[in-house]
Amino acid sequence: MNISLESTAGASMSYEHGESHAEKVLPNRDVYVGDFDGLLPHGMGRYTWLNGTIYDGQWEKNKITGRGKILWPSGAAYEGEISGGFLHGSGSLFAVDGSIYKGSWMMSRQHGKGIKTYSNLDEYDGFWREGLQEGFGTYKWSNGNTYSGNWKAGKMSGKGVMKWANGDLFDGDWLDGLENGSGYYKYADGSLYVGIWSRGLKDGHGTFFPTGSMTPYQPYSESIVCGNKVQSLGPASFFSNEGPVSKMVSKRSKVNRWSMIGCLRNTKRISHRASSLDGIWNVNDTCVSSSSENTSHTLCSTDESQLELLDDRILVYDREYMQGVLITERMRYCDFGRPQRAKWHCKMSKQPKRPGETIYGGHRSYYLMLNLQLGIRYTVGKITPVPMREVRSSDFGPRARIRMYFPSRGSQFTPPHNSVGFFWKDYCPMVFRNLREMFKIDAADYMMSVCGGDGLKELSSPGKSGSIFYLSQDERFLIKTLRKYELKILLKMLPNYYGHVGAYDNTLITKFFGLHRLTIKGRKVRFVVMGNMFRTELRIHRRYDLKGSSHGRSTSKHNNNENTTLKDLDLSYVFNLEKSWRESLFRQISLDCKFLESQSIIDYSMLLGLHFRAPEHLKAYSKSQNLLEHSANSADDNSDIQLRDEVKTPLKGLRLVAHEPSSVSSLPGSHIRGSTLRASAADNKEVDLLLPGTGRLRVQLGVNMPAEANWKPLHNKGLDAAEFNPVEVYDVVLYFGIIDILQEYNMTKKFEHCCKSLKHDPLSISAVAPKMYSRRFVEFLEKVFPD
Repeated sequence: MNISLESTAGASMSYEHGESHAEKVLPNRDVYVGDFDGLLPHGMGRYTWLNGTIYDGQWEKNKITGRGKILWPSGAAYEGEISGGFLHGSGSLFAVDGSIYKGSWMMSRQHGKGIKTYSNLDEYDGFWREGLQEGFGTYKWSNGNTYSGNWKAGKMSGKGVMKWANGDLFDGDWLDGLENGSGYYKYADGSLYVGIWSRGLKDGHGTFFPTGSMTPYQPYSESIVCGNKVQSLGPASFFSNEGPVSKMVSKRSKVNRWSMIGCLRNTKRISHRASSLDGIWNVNDTCVSSSSENTSHTLCSTDESQLELLDDRILVYDREYMQGVLITERMRYCDFGRPQRAKWHCKMSKQPKRPGETIYGGHRSYYLMLNLQLGIRYTVGKITPVPMREVRSSDFGPRARIRMYFPSRGSQFTPPHNSVGFFWKDYCPMVFRNLREMFKIDAADYMMSVCGGDGLKELSSPGKSGSIFYLSQDERFLIKTLRKYELKILLKMLPNYYGHVGAYDNTLITKFFGLHRLTIKGRKVRFVVMGNMFRTELRIHRRYDLKGSSHGRSTSKHNNNENTTLKDLDLSYVFNLEKSWRESLFRQISLDCKFLESQSIIDYSMLLGLHFRAPEHLKAYSKSQNLLEHSANSADDNSDIQLRDEVKTPLKGLRLVAHEPSSVSSLPGSHIRGSTLRASAADNKEVDLLLPGTGRLRVQLGVNMPAEANWKPLHNKGLDAAEFNPVEVYDVVLYFGIIDILQEYNMTKKFEHCCKSLKHDPLSISAVAPKMYSRRFVEFLEKVFPD
């Protein structure tokens, strides 16, 4: 809200100089009564708009500035500080829905410390940033649930403690409103689980303490918050010499307009709902496998609710979860009574971190990132106010651009910045603006995602082309450096690309959202902004780059993890899709390949992501089974020890239900535009994928597609079957798209050599090669997705 009289009162005052207090009816029938300084309202005054809005308070040179009250016709009211027509400073807003906010404001948005009471009697007390909860705060739901901890962009993120009205409690790491990382969950019955979570689901190794067990944690205190601190009872505090208190640090973050005000309003336990992990908490020195002990111990009761030991030892259960599904469980003895083991030790077993290294001050790409962000913020802000219209031929080509120089000291058109001066060029801004609109990407969200305060992440392994990849902090967008010829190819194909993407909602081709160039001290760096297809609700366990070739198409098996991109020779699965889905898939692949043929594009590939429901990794599954067999055999040597080791795997089949747009959970991304797939099992209706603990996921072509995976190496050089003892058929969820589409045949290094060796006309070879490549590409995919 920006209130001023520049366009009305300032042009309509006709009082004699020196008149200090009067009433004036303006030509638009607004009324001002108050003090003047010459012809301008200054001092105390009351302004009544024709629509009934009333402001009563201080004025400064025709601007509403100072303290005052605003009454809207809807019944909403504000009382507090105002600056330049904006709510700015401290003040209270009484909204028409009954909610009340009391605290700090900046530019008419809640910013700083404030308390908001919602119409449903929920209450948030903490810090805000640009209208969203950010920093440390406490949210109390009307049903008795309470969260105290860090927030980011309106969502619970960072360290925090959640206590439910039913007595359950979670203390640990959060991300986007879900448990994500290490933590512990204390049930109302006194049992405790210490482990790691992934997007709201237990995921990885952890330890379960039954009810009545002696545990290394301190009783939960109702006084969770002490100033800007939170009483942390999680795993990290068990082993700290400073006690179980950890500071909550507020960090700047991107503004996300998807608010989580109503998150977790029910009393459902987190352990039964659906994240990326950086550690596994394992019992180390103080825990001894029951199968390795020579001494026997008698249990007073086998009931978990009354489990006790006659000495200082207790039984705990080491568990392994996969996306909320219990895979293995193994009993262990833990000893807290021995002097030499007075401390509870913890071993962090590293899991793959999220991809990328955050670019910080002093990083080799820091100033490059600052310049890129400043340029994108400038051009997106410049093009967004332009009325939406259809693109014209003049909007394409290298001459359709915005050029600007950004001196470090700033200029009439650019802000000052902390980097060196640079030249900026934004190619085809209207075209890419329309592409962002086509995929429902909000301009403000786009700028905050790419240009937010948290910076970008640089991916560590550039491709063979030498390109460097950057990832936005929320992982929605991927930024790739381009060579000059790649930029020319994209500009050349952009008119046809725009038409193809506009005509086919389900296209699998890479989504482009911006094309830019930086010039710093004579060095030119070109960038393209793309959608990240692996910004998904489910964790991607394996990813493949498939070209349909065997030459050089394998990766080293050394230090592979979930972020490693495997290749054709590494693929050891084929995937069975519903018949209609397979037909739709190859229909779209055929259309996309024909488009790429028409542009003389080759060397593209399909990026395939796999989410395994259970087991996640076949090798881990086999190791778990071998471990259990060994434990069972050892238990036979000691009849006094009772084992409960078992393997629990989910039932086969992924459940499909009728599509309900209001019920699906969907992360914002470039896949939001595609149509929902239909399934014969649901009477040919649009369907959602229903996963326990994760929610409903919209099934689209290349997004959230359930399939059956069969272990079957497609090449003789594939994975050694003796290395695995896999389940023959199990459930996966697929994500895929066509990438690397900026390679023309006549740009390849092999082109000239190929022409000489075959003694063919270069023009004829360049016409045939794209067709040959697409044919081989499709034939290989037909093996990956057999009929």
